[in-house]
Amino acid sequence: MENTQRSLHHLEKIVAFAALIAVFALMIGFAQAKDPSRVKSGAPEEVYLRSSSVLVQDAASGETLLAKNQAAVLPIASITKLMTAVVILDSGINLEQRVAISDEDYDLVKGTHSRLRPGTVLTRNELLLLALMSSENRAAFSLARTYPGGTTAFVAAMNAKAQALGMQDTRYVDPTGLSSSNVSSARDLARLVAAAHQYPLIRQFSTRDSAKVQAFGRTLGYRNTNGLVRNADWDIELSKTGYIAEAGRCLVMRVRMASREVIVVLLDSWGKFSRVGDANRIRKWLEANTAKGPRG
Repeated sequence: MENTQRSLHHLEKIVAFAALIAVFALMIGFAQAKDPSRVKSGAPEEVYLRSSSVLVQDAASGETLLAKNQAAVLPIASITKLMTAVVILDSGINLEQRVAISDEDYDLVKGTHSRLRPGTVLTRNELLLLALMSSENRAAFSLARTYPGGTTAFVAAMNAKAQALGMQDTRYVDPTGLSSSNVSSARDLARLVAAAHQYPLIRQFSTRDSAKVQAFGRTLGYRNTNGLVRNADWDIELSKTGYIAEAGRCLVMRVRMASREVIVVLLDSWGKFSRVGDANRIRKWLEANTAKGPRG
């Protein structure tokens, strides 16, 4: 009788231990399912990204390769300047006309610094280059201010173009993105990247490594805010970065990865290097899955 009781007691311990293991496994499964960094993909492997909203599309077919909160409507910071460039180029305005930076071009929203002092005279072509390549806010402000009808008409044209492109989640209130009221979604911005890629000047200016302009007899040097354009391992055809506190760090690109053209949208990435880290993780994931070829 005593041996039977001991056997039962030992069996109960085994059953209890097995139950604990099962519960622990379920907890891990639930935690992974709720992990906000997990990204849906068409392949069994998962990629872990720090941006809160992600979309990677095949540029030719529009096929979604990776997606994470792609419909979330978020502040987009200086990604705005892609639309600023599109509106300027659509207008047919003279890009060689010289424009003077004005006190009106000061950033009264965030108080950001600029080396373009009032009285600096540059061509619209140079202003567009600085706005796209180095995200120069006064350059973008001056382009909007000197647009026919002024800044109000310019912002209206930005919103009209967004509607024409089917960007239903998008709203602009200024030409720079300094206002957190400039909002969009990853799926809308993929549309914008596809449209902006059709403009040779946007492709050229947004991927240029560096540039110099003359102001008050001095040479001012500027660099691209996306360091990946200086990396020989990357084949980037269009690029734009963005940052304000409300938007986190943002990045959109059209880039060649794993022998295919893709559009990459990364929004609300926290940490100075997170968006670049995410871009590298996406590239490695895409190359790994392309190398394995189709399944089934």
